[in-house]
Amino acid sequence: MISNFKLSALVRPNVLRLKPYSSARDEFKDFEQELVFLDANENPFENGVNRYPDPQQYNLKNALAKQKNVDPTNILLGNGSDEVLDLIFRAFCEPKTDNIITLPPTYGMYEVLSEINNVENREILLLENFQPDLSQVVKAIDSQSKILFICSPNNPTANGIAADEIEKMIVQFPGLVVIDEAYIDFSEQASWLTRLKDFPNLIVIQTLSKAYGMAGIRLGICYASAEIIAVINKIKPPYNVNKLTQTKALERILDVEGVQQEIQNILKERSILLDTLKKIDFVEKIYPTDANFVLIKVDDATKRYTQLLEKGIVTRNRSSQPLCQNTLRITIGTKIENEKLITALNQLN
Repeated sequence: MISNFKLSALVRPNVLRLKPYSSARDEFKDFEQELVFLDANENPFENGVNRYPDPQQYNLKNALAKQKNVDPTNILLGNGSDEVLDLIFRAFCEPKTDNIITLPPTYGMYEVLSEINNVENREILLLENFQPDLSQVVKAIDSQSKILFICSPNNPTANGIAADEIEKMIVQFPGLVVIDEAYIDFSEQASWLTRLKDFPNLIVIQTLSKAYGMAGIRLGICYASAEIIAVINKIKPPYNVNKLTQTKALERILDVEGVQQEIQNILKERSILLDTLKKIDFVEKIYPTDANFVLIKVDDATKRYTQLLEKGIVTRNRSSQPLCQNTLRITIGTKIENEKLITALNQLN
């Protein structure tokens, strides 16, 4: 547990002082009633999208809250997880002053967003087993350390970060700890959503882009204390999640059986691919995976990437990432796509 946590000490002073923009739909929330709406300067001719969307996405948040066993006040939605991450930077990190800590190899947007927001990124390399080096993380912390980013299951390495190591970092880090759970639905590890009430500095990020198969609608989800969500809400754009996204997301979230079936199909295909990779001569190592992809070390990643591309299969060469020399990241596809990949792999020499 964490004692003496004071959120206001982490918020940028200008954000604390900020009076947020209030849109017409913030001031009058019951916009689904049969009323004459003349308050928002909208085009009055109905075409399905002529009205502004719900700026707080109440229906969608209520559905998520019920499924995830949290309160709607613990949820903020964004135009993809990248917008959510950027909002966290902008709410809590003072440019040219504060710093964040990341654990590469990891999701590249943390570094990009730190540069965009002019915030120092202190990188602490993972150990050879792709677990955090806790002692080095602690050494990197100072009074201006605002956010620690942990991607679990991690991208591009695919492994989950050990829960006991994460808890140690949450307890010892003086700022906010953001756990990016984009791939949690493919993992046997429990989501950190169950610990939100235990740690006032914890933020959990999830997405509809992976297990829910909705990368094209761009919906990222931030779970945190009501106090943290209130701070981020102050600076989010008023209509950052459009009506079409809200509608499609709600339909998909309510299709629990369909989503779970697709997850199970992906896990089944993952197991088949892993068994095949063990028999491929040029595959030198198969890293443990808790995600819908696998990272493998091969003899020559550039060569194998090119060979697969010539056979119509696009993988990702991750050799430019630290600790990932000569590695390929392969997403788990459909049964037919998986069979094409396996055939291609067996034909390479």
